[in-house]
Amino acid sequence: MNTDAIIVVDNPRAWPLQIEGVELVAARRYLNESRFIERRGLRVFNLCRSYRYQSLGYYVSLLAEARGHKPLPKVAAIQDLKSSSILRIAADDLDDLIQSSLKPIRSTEFDLSIYLGRNLAKRYDRLSQQLFRLFPAPFLRASFGWSVRHGKWRLLHLAPIAASEIPEEHRDFVIARAREYFQGLEPRAPRRSSARFDLAILVDADASEPPSNSKALRQFLHAAEEVGFAAECIGREDFGRLAEFDALFIRETTSVNHYTYRFARRAAAEGLVVIDDPDSILKCTNKVFLAELLQRHHIATPQTLIVQRPLLQPVLDALGLPCVLKQPDSAFSRGVVRVDSPEDLGCQMRRLLHHSDLILAQQYLPTAFDWRIGIFDRKPLFACRYHMAEGHWQILRRSADGRKQDEGPADTVSLTQVPATVIGTALRAANLVGNGLYGVDLKQIGARVLVMEINDNPNIDAGIEDAVLQEELYLRIMQGLMRRVEKQKGIPRR
Repeated sequence: MNTDAIIVVDNPRAWPLQIEGVELVAARRYLNESRFIERRGLRVFNLCRSYRYQSLGYYVSLLAEARGHKPLPKVAAIQDLKSSSILRIAADDLDDLIQSSLKPIRSTEFDLSIYLGRNLAKRYDRLSQQLFRLFPAPFLRASFGWSVRHGKWRLLHLAPIAASEIPEEHRDFVIARAREYFQGLEPRAPRRSSARFDLAILVDADASEPPSNSKALRQFLHAAEEVGFAAECIGREDFGRLAEFDALFIRETTSVNHYTYRFARRAAAEGLVVIDDPDSILKCTNKVFLAELLQRHHIATPQTLIVQRPLLQPVLDALGLPCVLKQPDSAFSRGVVRVDSPEDLGCQMRRLLHHSDLILAQQYLPTAFDWRIGIFDRKPLFACRYHMAEGHWQILRRSADGRKQDEGPADTVSLTQVPATVIGTALRAANLVGNGLYGVDLKQIGARVLVMEINDNPNIDAGIEDAVLQEELYLRIMQGLMRRVEKQKGIPRR
């Protein structure tokens, strides 16, 4: 018998499926018997009739989490199933897969039954697996409808299937799928003797411009193990695994309308320590927010206007030409343009306002380099000078289609070599956002120090940002993560 897993149902006598080797437990027994309260690391497959708020099924998942068990589904997944906004985002993410999977269907409605990530028809397996990963509940029904207006399939509804609702003709498949699932359910490999907690590092193996190169990721993994984490890199397909970990470290370019933000939100809801935390992602990825924040706290920036309409004269009067226009969620020099003429100003304002109701217009201040001060736990971590690409006004030069053509050199210096006003200004700015990991970009013009932006998820590449501290840079970040996990779990500092 698999002693690491149990199936919890309302009434075992009425349960239509028998799975050899897995204990079947009544929900009330699971909630009340001390032998379940005291067990640690138990995997609880909650197949109650309903997950309605404050129902038995809801309490099974809720108390399983409180006991340190691993329920499927977790309460966060139950809540996600009720959220139309999260469902809509998931549907957008899976749109190509939805269209290709349902293309042969000739009706205007279709229900997909998903049993532990599988469907009776193999052609729907990929779609079933992806929905199961995004909404990890044992049995799901996804309802789709054909939209004449959009000329495509739309995901309309996603809900759990009660075991009593499984059609008779599906039961043999469900039994076989459950046996297959539980037979393949190996207990997690035991932590190494030195590992105290589990850390997930979210990466995109296919990213063309990741925030950390492969050597830096290896350094992070090594430092994590040194401080007591069992660490592994995960990808976007591992959304349903977040509950296995104690902390999440995001090493992928973040955005609010992106799965990195959903990973951060879900991890925080699951009680994981998260860097970047969702609040930092929200604040740092919107330059309009940062402009207001810095202005309200009297932190010097280039003169900046928030633009709502393509009106040239207010920008010309306040900033003159050339000036810089910025899309609020621009990153890596994308969505940032310099304009040199009134005609170009009008054209670029209209183009950017087509994508966002607000954009920024900012004073153009040419310098040979920008400072980047890395901040972690409200302390300076590293200092780097990013020089402009040769013959260009930005650090990165891109082609018209957004591809990187050239990049200026970077040199990392000891914090003792950085003017105190640069470090002090960077700390004041970052502390307005939080206590996470930030990269503050600043310009120094004579005695003036101006904040350009505050970045969550700053670049940390081996050979660049770690040039001064080397292995110590990675160790400090991992030590900070470990301190946060210990504090959250009520473990006294050693």
